[in-house]
Amino acid sequence: MRAVRNTDQGIVVAETEEPAGPGIRLAVASIGICGTDVNFALGGVQGYTYGHEFAGTTADGQSYAVEPTVYCGECDQCRAGHVQRCDAPEHGTLGIFRDGGMCEAVTVPEQMLIRLPPGLDVRDACLVEPASVAGHGVRSAALEPGERVAVVGGGSIGLLAAATARQHGFEVDLEARHEHQRTAAERLGAGSVTGGYDVVIDAAGSEAGLARCAELARPGGRVVLLGVYQHTVPVPGIASLVKELTYLNSIAYSRHDGIRDTEQAAALLAANPEIAQTVITHRFPLDEAAEAFRVAGDRASGAIKVVLHP
Repeated sequence: MRAVRNTDQGIVVAETEEPAGPGIRLAVASIGICGTDVNFALGGVQGYTYGHEFAGTTADGQSYAVEPTVYCGECDQCRAGHVQRCDAPEHGTLGIFRDGGMCEAVTVPEQMLIRLPPGLDVRDACLVEPASVAGHGVRSAALEPGERVAVVGGGSIGLLAAATARQHGFEVDLEARHEHQRTAAERLGAGSVTGGYDVVIDAAGSEAGLARCAELARPGGRVVLLGVYQHTVPVPGIASLVKELTYLNSIAYSRHDGIRDTEQAAALLAANPEIAQTVITHRFPLDEAAEAFRVAGDRASGAIKVVLHP
């Protein structure tokens, strides 16, 4: 089986044994390259098959997206629906330090599957995972009617957060570094930032981006951290203190009122095909994974979400 792995020579497509074990076998149809994948590859992280954003089809023709969180289901956090906070030793994510879906076929536990609703093509369904991350962040903001929302960062997470907030009836403005990201935001109904905001979503994950979030937030406002910081989060001191800003951390996806964030993300994408058409900018066959990673790491080239397909 072909699988994408990182080596001393960089990203390669290697021949590996198809993992065997309990669960449902999927022929993988689409795999998104996440910024985390790009950073891990550049940092030399090796030893497993990459890919935590993926979808595929069973032998009987049913298509699913995969919620890649590995959790115990028994701890207090899992029982409360916060599977992303599972405190069992086995907790983790497929495709991050363990074999994932950037390959031809996978076998995953049934509880990881999200059946695709009508209107969502399996070739686009790798977006369910990042849309779930964005959706969880928007829900964490606890938006109230009439509140103003801004997003800082025009990558896939930022755009999907804007689309989610728009779906809930909020006007959203988005600030992005690159022209193609601003064009994508406009296609999804987001405007240009102006004035102050009740909620600002950090989808940039940089010191400059977080400083801009604090600048845009109104006094008493909330900043949702969707950007990934490997070490210290560079919270701007004076602006945060003077405005008494609240910072909300958000990671991955969970369950609330018996509903999975991943199910809501799939419904969002099915209801508005324009989202996938806007966010997915490049598609490559699996054998061209090295070039796909290069493009994914070059935002100035026009890439937003780069997708592989076997």
